[in-house]
Amino acid sequence: MSASERLLAERRDTESLLAALQRDFDGIVEANALVAVDDEHDPEGSSTAFERAHVASLLDRARDHLEEVARALERLERGEYGRCEACREPIPPDRLEVRPAATTCVRCAAAAPR
Repeated sequence: MSASERLLAERRDTESLLAALQRDFDGIVEANALVAVDDEHDPEGSSTAFERAHVASLLDRARDHLEEVARALERLERGEYGRCEACREPIPPDRLEVRPAATTCVRCAAAAPR
């Protein structure tokens, strides 16, 4: 599979995930709107709030990943895809297969502050 095909597949998968997560989030919000929930006193309130926050976090991560894929497609168009942004060495094909939007080689990723 070419880099372009891999990135386009990654974009499609991420868009599908985003749509599913948004449906889940909307369902949680809608279900809570039907019930007068007081998170502090309702025994189900804390789990509902946790579930809503968890799905919101997953949505944020999926949106971030979609942006990473878009930037990778831009790098591909410019002929810069597959080069480490830190050391300019080629990113190993195995890493790009697992993380198509990777911007750094393994060595530079390991050295980066967390």
